[in-house]
Amino acid sequence: MTSSGRRLKDRLVTLGLYLLMGGVLLLLAGILAFLIGNGWSVLSWEFLTEPPRDAMTKGGIYTPLVGSVQLLLVAMAFAFPVGVFTAVYLVEWARDNFFTRLLRLAVRSLAGVPSVVFGLFGLSFFVIALGFGASLLAAGLTLGCLALPVIVGASEAALAAVPKDYRDASYAMGATKWQTIYKVVLPAAFPSIITGAILAVGRAAGETAPIIFTGAAFFTPHVARSLLEPVMALPYHILVLATAGTAIDQTRPIQYGTVLVLLVLVLGVTLVGVVYRARLRLNKN
Repeated sequence: MTSSGRRLKDRLVTLGLYLLMGGVLLLLAGILAFLIGNGWSVLSWEFLTEPPRDAMTKGGIYTPLVGSVQLLLVAMAFAFPVGVFTAVYLVEWARDNFFTRLLRLAVRSLAGVPSVVFGLFGLSFFVIALGFGASLLAAGLTLGCLALPVIVGASEAALAAVPKDYRDASYAMGATKWQTIYKVVLPAAFPSIITGAILAVGRAAGETAPIIFTGAAFFTPHVARSLLEPVMALPYHILVLATAGTAIDQTRPIQYGTVLVLLVLVLGVTLVGVVYRARLRLNKN
């Protein structure tokens, strides 16, 4: 193929990629426009600060909003340290043997397991076997298991990307292996680890199947005051309004408004994580 033919092929492929990107952006813009057009009318301060009332046909989403935040906090309090320490073991200590390969295979397999399977696992293990019942703790731990493979994979890649020279320099200064990991390797990899945590939060925030079986309440008049109480959550609240409400036509604006709030919550968490990661990299440089 001549150089002019290669240039033409390159331009055609580039044009095709730009068209695909534009199509995705148009689809996203269309979805957002549809949601905003149908849900904007209910958005207000009262909508965010009042609990549902009158069979959820009036009021706001304060209870499911706080419940979703509580679930994410419990999930990340479990998944983040477990995922990071698992990645540290795989990168810094584990040898290339059958057990290590089996562990990596298990982590990658968990990343592709449907969320409803995690829900059934949480029901069997956390709710029944451990006796937590349908509660914030059981639902949060189930979401943590769902987020765990994402955090392990991202953390492992981040730790492996830290140059070997960093470790050698630390050892040359007399530091122990744990001091090297804690003082040198983890700080260097932390911005990328945060990226994995952001992806995990984004996935966990919108999941419905795991919490249906483990702790999501159809309705509760107040937010959970302990880890062993059930909670309302935005994804399940949307499902209830759309499929099991007593006046679906009346609650339709509330459905779309709740979806918008959930999107803003996920995007807000993502934005905070991106800004924090950028600041970490700036300070490191």
